[in-house]
Amino acid sequence: MHMYLVVAAWLVVVLLAAGGIASIAADWVPWPARRRVVRPRLWGYGTLVTTLGLSLLLFLGPFDDAGFGDVAFFAYIALFLAGFIIQALAQRPGRDTTKTSS
Repeated sequence: MHMYLVVAAWLVVVLLAAGGIASIAADWVPWPARRRVVRPRLWGYGTLVTTLGLSLLLFLGPFDDAGFGDVAFFAYIALFLAGFIIQALAQRPGRDTTKTSS
């Protein structure tokens, strides 16, 4: 069962990274975030930072054996949250899309 969870987590990381790279390269945003994002390249960079934090957490783990497990864990979480903050800066503040034609 553990292997299924690991494979599912890595699949999510790969999909997030692919969406971030597509946002940077082609100014394309996946459909769940498309209506609020006004700066797709910044959103893509935020996605890559979020993916980096998540992948480091999944790949390296908390480093309990080395004696600095808490510091590494909080560094991964800080990267993860920094990516979300960058993604929030790429979005339109509090506006929904409206129809322009009848």
